[in-house]
Amino acid sequence: MPIGISRALLTTGAVAGLALLATGTADAHVHVTSPGATQGGDAVLTFRVPDESETASTTSLAVTLPAVDEARTQPLPGWTAKLDKNDKNQYTTVTWTADPGTPGIAPDQFQQFIVLVAPLPKQDHAEFPAVQTYSDGKVVSWNQPTGPDGKEPDNPVPTLSLAAAGSGHEHAMSDATEAAPASESESDDTARWLGGVGLVLGAFGAALGLGALVRSRRS
Repeated sequence: MPIGISRALLTTGAVAGLALLATGTADAHVHVTSPGATQGGDAVLTFRVPDESETASTTSLAVTLPAVDEARTQPLPGWTAKLDKNDKNQYTTVTWTADPGTPGIAPDQFQQFIVLVAPLPKQDHAEFPAVQTYSDGKVVSWNQPTGPDGKEPDNPVPTLSLAAAGSGHEHAMSDATEAAPASESESDDTARWLGGVGLVLGAFGAALGLGALVRSRRS
């Protein structure tokens, strides 16, 4: 696995849960998140898919990728993932299908689908049109862009904002990791200094106690 892909899995995967809590599940649309994603970089994409039917389950999700050179799906029990390529050997689509005999995404529930890709397009936003299929045959396409007035359409396309390359987002985790050893070292030095002071004071107190004992015996 390339170093960049591995780093994305470690850093982005660590905060994906926090991103989910921040966005919540009340908005019943297909969403994509990837904290810290940068233009031209690699990322772990998390697609949050709620089931909007009152009677049918979601049995399939197909997502169009922006023609990336690498893509890997995270195993998900009860689902089978399939990656498709174009004639340039680039990954263009990822499809998750519920295994036979499994419920898929039941009404009033949601699921997260995770795929690791590289590189992301060098632009401010990346769109991931998605097609959601239900057990009753209903198909919903999430492919409508936001209009010039900023009003969200009925079936908005999952869109990811990308930070400019070199903006510092991709270094935030490594900077925090590098700072940790220094803090631990300072804490260790302080602990040793306090420990030394404690030993000196303890020895001084013992000497005073011994002197008092000798004087009391002489008297």
